[in-house]
Amino acid sequence: MARVSQAHLDARRRQILDAAALCFARNGFHATSMQDVLKEADLSAGAVYRYFSGKEELIAAIVSEVLGEVRAAFEAAAGQSPTPPPDELVATVLSRTLAQRESLTLDGAPAFPRLVVQVWSEIPRNDELAAVLREGYTAVRAAWGRIVQAYQEAGRMRADVPPDHVARTMIAGVLGFIAQQSLFGPAPVEVLRDGLRALMSMTDAEPKA
Repeated sequence: MARVSQAHLDARRRQILDAAALCFARNGFHATSMQDVLKEADLSAGAVYRYFSGKEELIAAIVSEVLGEVRAAFEAAAGQSPTPPPDELVATVLSRTLAQRESLTLDGAPAFPRLVVQVWSEIPRNDELAAVLREGYTAVRAAWGRIVQAYQEAGRMRADVPPDHVARTMIAGVLGFIAQQSLFGPAPVEVLRDGLRALMSMTDAEPKA
């Protein structure tokens, strides 16, 4: 029997995850059956269960993958010199995350924002998923905190605010932007970038009459 290449295995796993993501975004976690995932992926039960034992493992894998990508992007940014400013950094990371899933659409709109909201709704009922999300969120916060420390040490950001407070605020901005897309439709990442840039430009001085 010919050996299956790693590239083939990776492509099949990607196919299953993307199919599951579309199903969860379309109908929610509880209304989606494994039969729905099989149909969306156009694969047999044996082919899918070779990789994932069920819906819980699928959604945990999707969440872990996304958060891992985001964390890696921020950690890579933290190693740059100079570190990009927050508006550019957020736009770059979010654009990359969305671009990697731009082929996943529902009724012509990106499916990823709807998937994120569906994941949030599942957290109170799913302790395993909550643990995966908590671990990933903590890692992303820590990466953002290190970036903020670099800003402060370079004199680019006021040093009297705890880095974790800034990290939480930046994450909240991104999550809120994704929620808006789920509720009100797509918007370019430049909207968030420009809004952050404007807020960062504020000064204490009142404009002259």
